[in-house]
Amino acid sequence: MTLLSADQSVRLPEPGKHISPSLYPTDYTGSKENYMDSEDSAVFGAVEAPRRSRGRLILHGMVMFGREFCYAVEAAFVTPVLLSVGLPRSLYSLVWLISPILGFLLQPIIGSASDYCRSSWGRRRPYILALGILMLLGLTLFLNGDAVISAHVSDRSLRSTWAIVVVMIGVVLFDFAADFIDGPIKAYLFDVCSHQDKERGLHYHALLTGLGGAFGYLVGAMDWGHSILGQLLGSEYQVIYFFSAFTWGIFLTVHLFSIPEQPLGKDPFATDPSPSSALRRLGSHSNGYGGLAKEPVSPAGPASVPDLRPRSFSALGEANSVTSSAKQPNKEAQKRMTFRLMMKTVINMPNHYRYLCVSHLLGWTAFLCNMLFFTDFMGQIVYNGNPYADHNSTAYATYERGVEVGCWGLCINAVSSALYSYVQRVLLPYIGLKGLYFVGYFVFGMGTSLIGLFPNIIATLILCTVFGVMSSTLYTIPFNLIAEYQREEEEQLKLRGSIERQRGSGVDCAALTCMVQLAQILVGVGLGALVNMAGSVIVVVISASTVSLFGCVFIALFIRNVD
Repeated sequence: MTLLSADQSVRLPEPGKHISPSLYPTDYTGSKENYMDSEDSAVFGAVEAPRRSRGRLILHGMVMFGREFCYAVEAAFVTPVLLSVGLPRSLYSLVWLISPILGFLLQPIIGSASDYCRSSWGRRRPYILALGILMLLGLTLFLNGDAVISAHVSDRSLRSTWAIVVVMIGVVLFDFAADFIDGPIKAYLFDVCSHQDKERGLHYHALLTGLGGAFGYLVGAMDWGHSILGQLLGSEYQVIYFFSAFTWGIFLTVHLFSIPEQPLGKDPFATDPSPSSALRRLGSHSNGYGGLAKEPVSPAGPASVPDLRPRSFSALGEANSVTSSAKQPNKEAQKRMTFRLMMKTVINMPNHYRYLCVSHLLGWTAFLCNMLFFTDFMGQIVYNGNPYADHNSTAYATYERGVEVGCWGLCINAVSSALYSYVQRVLLPYIGLKGLYFVGYFVFGMGTSLIGLFPNIIATLILCTVFGVMSSTLYTIPFNLIAEYQREEEEQLKLRGSIERQRGSGVDCAALTCMVQLAQILVGVGLGALVNMAGSVIVVVISASTVSLFGCVFIALFIRNVD
């Protein structure tokens, strides 16, 4: 890869001259002429990350298997657990709204902060580890809170109150961390992989997401209460927790050690004093996070040299301007990292990024409309059951049967999501990323409309495959488009010989993930009111279909195509 334009030159150090290995981001020692001509400016573009093997990419994607496994367990058991501890129905919306509101407020800040993280373990992995631990803690409180409170509190009314509080905290904490962790995982993939491997890595993410959801729903559908494990561990919920915690712990660990991540402030070539090593040091930070900016010579002394700062793709680069004092760049960046600034930079992002966020919001709103109420739709509309009937009545038993079949429908969704990730790779050369994006929304919109118009058991289960098409689309195509947009920007900067700041994968992935939380807020606030107005949950699938088809039109008109 060419690092310098044709009219730029670099003067290599003379024999015996020393170049400080601390190029990133502290000052150089020695004469400026030993490094670069004062008359010429050198622009070091992003250096492509090394190619990764299939095994490494699969190991990196295993975290998505574990995350979706735990998500499936929560989706299958959150309502029974909340009902079992006596949570009033008036508080259901509170449980679903707290987590996305927190995520929407904090996601951009964390995404940008990870762009500047100077941990020796890398920029993304410390955040992934912290959020992974929070996920495990939330899962622990969610599935074991009632049992723990029952063992330590004897008063019945007090025990019920504490059980509700602990389980609610567990659900909110798990949702918050599980939603939050997706952004750093995607940014980690973008940082350590070449452009070709980003596409392959996202494919494995989609595949393993589908498989994880399928296994999670299967484990949740089994009757563990009368098994040996159920008798050994105490109850069905403890067995489910054992499988979930074990799966998540193993696959999170595998993910964190799958691909080495280069720390932001560490020079991997410090032990190599050769002139070629000096050039590699300047361009070694993948994805354009490293760069060279030439500053005027400070009158303080001859040791002042061009200021080297860690280039972040983050929009916070506007606030984190290069100054002549480069000794504490991270501290300066952190002081300016405010929520107001982050919201301003997200709003002022380039049009094609903003349109992508809007389409992602529409897609997730349609998807969540359907997924959060699908088992209830199966029980009430497809099976004609009644969730408000007496628990020993035929109507309630019929409703429960519909909910169980709905869980199998969600399992079909997970399997089809994994399989469709392969279909995407076949279709990609023919219709491109924008075409795949449109097809995903269109298939989901048409499928859900047919389910609403013809609520037949067999037809509904078959049409559950379209949920997987949408799921795979939402988890991969928007992030692929971000990678393509950033690659185009890098190539344009190289052609212009420019040193403009570029956007960061951390804040871009965080902006997309914010749309998931915003969709949850919209669904939680609006869909319940729609159901009450219509008097039937059939409005759920009709709403999902309408929003998805509107998203098709938006994609066709506003999403920028890439070659």
